Amino acid sequence: MTTVEPHVITDAAARLAAASATGTPCAPVRDLIASNDVAAAYEVQTRNIEARIATGRTVVGRKIGLTSPAVQNQLGVDQPDFGVLLDDFDVSGNAAVDTTTLLQPRIEAEIAFRLSADITEPITAEHAPGFVDRVFASFEIVDSRIAGWDITLVDTVADNASSGLYVLGDSLPRDDAPDLTEVTMTMTADGEQVSAGKGSDCLGSPWEALVWLANTSLHYGSPLRAGEVILSGALGPMVAVTPGVTYSATISGVGDVTTTFSV
Repeated sequence: MTTVEPHVITDAAARLAAASATGTPCAPVRDLIASNDVAAAYEVQTRNIEARIATGRTVVGRKIGLTSPAVQNQLGVDQPDFGVLLDDFDVSGNAAVDTTTLLQPRIEAEIAFRLSADITEPITAEHAPGFVDRVFASFEIVDSRIAGWDITLVDTVADNASSGLYVLGDSLPRDDAPDLTEVTMTMTADGEQVSAGKGSDCLGSPWEALVWLANTSLHYGSPLRAGEVILSGALGPMVAVTPGVTYSATISGVGDVTTTFSV
């Protein structure tokens, strides 16, 4: 539990919301929230998600961030976090992603899951597949409201785990999915390889990432629900988005995902 004063949550949420509304990145919020007060950071996240829901948006899933050692090293953090996916984050069917809606986008390839049942009790990796009906190749387009991606763990947690948009690609039934620990990923930008990784880079396995998310969400009183899309975390280093470029990724045994960014 956090003991931070309520006005601190309000001030941090307002700073991030203003950056989103104006398209101008803001200063980190760690001057308001102690560097170890992750609970306060999640309160900030929840405040801004609730404000979006009040405007008519709906929750469609969750994302796990900071699961890959490569991404943790890129951002200087040492543990995962999670964010909430809203309905307008899904750009899977778009001919091109509008880069003007983003501030500082980066892209990473991930395994995504669709849940077949609520997860209302703690689970293990052995149980996790039983709550999933479909496995996807996907892109997460991460973004930061904080200038220069100058973030610590509390900054990115408060900023909805640096969420932006997502793209779902090829999929297959859970029972047909390969061993997700062993899958490999290759990502290209206009045909040139820019990132690579494997399933074991994601907390040891995307299934383990789902376990972490399910159990952590229970801890914060927000269990995962049937039908939700779960982005399980990067399989390799994230890459800065270049407008006009087409990004493609192949995840072995699962399939491909492709998206293009507008100029």
